[in-house]
Amino acid sequence: MNSKYTEINSKFFDKWVEEGWEWGKPISHEIYNKAKNNDWDVVLTPTKPVPKEWFCAMKHAKILGLASGGGQQMPIFSALGAECTVIDYSVKQLQSEKEVAARENYAIEIVQGDITNPLPFADESFDLIFHPVSNCYIEDILPVWQECYRVLKKGGILLAGFDNGFNYLFDDDESTITTKLPFNPLKDPQLYEKSIENDWGIQFSHTIEEQIGGQLKAGLVLTDIYEDTNGQGKLREFNVPTFYATRAVKK
Repeated sequence: MNSKYTEINSKFFDKWVEEGWEWGKPISHEIYNKAKNNDWDVVLTPTKPVPKEWFCAMKHAKILGLASGGGQQMPIFSALGAECTVIDYSVKQLQSEKEVAARENYAIEIVQGDITNPLPFADESFDLIFHPVSNCYIEDILPVWQECYRVLKKGGILLAGFDNGFNYLFDDDESTITTKLPFNPLKDPQLYEKSIENDWGIQFSHTIEEQIGGQLKAGLVLTDIYEDTNGQGKLREFNVPTFYATRAVKK
C-alpha cells in the first residue's frame, strides 16, 4: 500500500506543477543573482522566512533537500556555495531543479525517490537537511525522522516544516468543520474517493506527538520552533496558526 499511495501522489505533484502550482515554480535568474550577493530568504511553511541563524555556514556545506524539488531552495543554497543534493518523487519537480542548475551553471545531485523508503545515502552524509511541508503526503512519518537522523553528520541540522492538522477539519471555504481527525484516506474509502475527485492527492493529518515527538524519538534535539499561517483564506484572515517550523540538531 505504501508505494501505491506515494506513486499516486507523485502523479498529482506532476499535474499540479503543469497547472502552475505555487510550490513548483522555480526561482528566477534575478533571485539567484541576489542570493549570490547574500540577499536571500527561503520558507519551510507558507509565509514566514526561515531565520538566517537557523542555518549552518553555507560555503561548502553538504545540504539535502528532502522532498524539496521545484527549483526554489536548492538554487539559493547553491548560490551561497553549498554542495546540494535533492530527493523528490515528482519527475516535474526534479525537472525544475535540472533546468535551474543548467541555467545558472552549478552542480547538484538529483535523485528521484520515495522518502517513505530508506534514503539512498550513507550515514552522516549531510551538514543540513531542508524539509519543507511534505509530511502531509506520508502516512507514517517516524521512519522519515529516523532516516534524517541517520544521514545527518554529528552536529548536523534538520530544518522541517509541517502542518498541525487544523486545515483538514474544514470545508473548502474554511467556514464549517466537516471532517474528524485524524485525516487518513487509506482508512476511509469515502475520504479516499473524495481526495481523488477533488484533486487533493492522498494527504494525512499528523499530531504534534508524531511531528515533534517523532524527531525527539529519532534522537534529534529540538533547538527552536515557530508557527505560521496559511498563505490565504479564512483561517489566515483570523491569524490561526496552522503550520510549524522546527530546527533540530543531531548531537
